[in-house]
Amino acid sequence: MSAVFLDAATLGDDIDLTPMEEAARGLTCYQRTAPDQVLERIRGFGVVVTNKVVLNQSHFDACPDLHTIVLTATGKNNIDLPAAEAAGITVLNATRYGTSTVAQHTVALMLALATHLIDYHQDVQAGAWAESPQFCLMNHPVMELEGKTLCIVGFGDIGRAVARRAEAFGMKVVLGARPGQSVGDVDGYPRAPIEELLPHVDVLSLHCLLTPETDGLIGASELAAMKNEALIINTSRGGLVDETALAEALRERRIGGAGFDVLTGEPPRNGNPLLAGDIPTLIVTPHCAWASREARQSIVEKTAENLRNSVHKHATG
Repeated sequence: MSAVFLDAATLGDDIDLTPMEEAARGLTCYQRTAPDQVLERIRGFGVVVTNKVVLNQSHFDACPDLHTIVLTATGKNNIDLPAAEAAGITVLNATRYGTSTVAQHTVALMLALATHLIDYHQDVQAGAWAESPQFCLMNHPVMELEGKTLCIVGFGDIGRAVARRAEAFGMKVVLGARPGQSVGDVDGYPRAPIEELLPHVDVLSLHCLLTPETDGLIGASELAAMKNEALIINTSRGGLVDETALAEALRERRIGGAGFDVLTGEPPRNGNPLLAGDIPTLIVTPHCAWASREARQSIVEKTAENLRNSVHKHATG
């Protein structure tokens, strides 16, 4: 068996793909694959490896040899899953590879906003400290996280990792229940409807998937219910927050700050409300929270295991 990797560039050029090559017993790699190149590149292969390339029924119909799709990501939204199932194609994904690095990035955003780190750095670069009449600058309010309440929405591996790190700062952690989710104690953490918690939280951190139930989970009314000094962190999925409403709330100082690693359209070639240059106390990073070298190498190892499982299945089946 051999496999084709359609978008190897999405894992970077500083990792070792040898485990995948050995597991697949041969791996043809393309750095990137445009939509009109997909069919010619997957034809004849039993296994296709991809991160974000879209595969649909037209590809499956034209490639009867294809039996397995191995994703170098957790999300499967780029695969037409009903069509794959109908064609008898197994879809395997990589999970639990970036827990530590995403939790680290989440806390980094929280700390940077709470301390106005970027604002103070820019003040220093602009010469404001050199011109100060006293030894320090105190141009921006600093929030001490100890004793503050962090509300986590989505309590999977990453949400739990963020909770542990927040508790190290002395924060109180509560869980926000999404629509249709049960309330009560979850492993020692109280979970209540998010609308009940919003007026009381100091930091809101989102770690849930984007579904029809969570699309626009935090909109204008939810933002209006929050404290003026509250922070919002989103390292999960674009679309969980109404970006236009958030931009206006930040401009009007009705929200203390926001740190986002995700947007509704990525890359944001058509712009985004959160990319305007006049929004204060906002940090946007380019969907890189997952991208430590350690996490990306972990993806390789998990993908290699999926490839080995596919080899074994089709060798014995």
